[in-house]
Amino acid sequence: MTNQLLRIDASMRKSGSYSRKLGDRLIEQLQTQQPHGLTERDLADGVPHINEAWINANFTDVSERSTQQRSVLSYSDVLVSELESADVVVIGLPIYNFGVPAAFKAWIDQIVRAKRTFRYGKNGPEGLLENTKAYIILSSGGTQLGSDIDFVSGYIRHVLGFIGIDDLTFIDSSGIGRDEEKVLTNAHIAIDGIRTAA
Repeated sequence: MTNQLLRIDASMRKSGSYSRKLGDRLIEQLQTQQPHGLTERDLADGVPHINEAWINANFTDVSERSTQQRSVLSYSDVLVSELESADVVVIGLPIYNFGVPAAFKAWIDQIVRAKRTFRYGKNGPEGLLENTKAYIILSSGGTQLGSDIDFVSGYIRHVLGFIGIDDLTFIDSSGIGRDEEKVLTNAHIAIDGIRTAA
């Protein structure tokens, strides 16, 4: 059975994007070691924001949802299914103004779904997307990964862990504006050093 790889590009630039170029390299590295079926989701194509109709539909029991409510959730259902099918997720994630791009936050809102990607148990929330490996290509001009002004990596660890994806590896391409050559060289070395289980 072929493993499934889900690629998510969060950069709003379709050309000239560091995270996209590094994503290409990482995908090639993963596919060379172990072929995967590949699904690609480009958030620059647009992600609808959740609204009152979406929230009402989401919190209506599945058996009681109207045709309209099922339609409202249909896009979210596709995104969730992509994650459920993935063994490996690659996220190209630039930092915009000390946070994640708006389209990425919209994607998060679409896929964090009670009873689909998490549930509340006796000991609190439990993530339902288990046995999934995630690679996060974190790119920025000046914000350094792990610095006092890095508000993104902790958020990503928490929100993905919340839905059960807690096996994360960050590919650090932060601070490109400070020393592009060094940052990209180190990112390439990190990608080339990735070894997947056979």
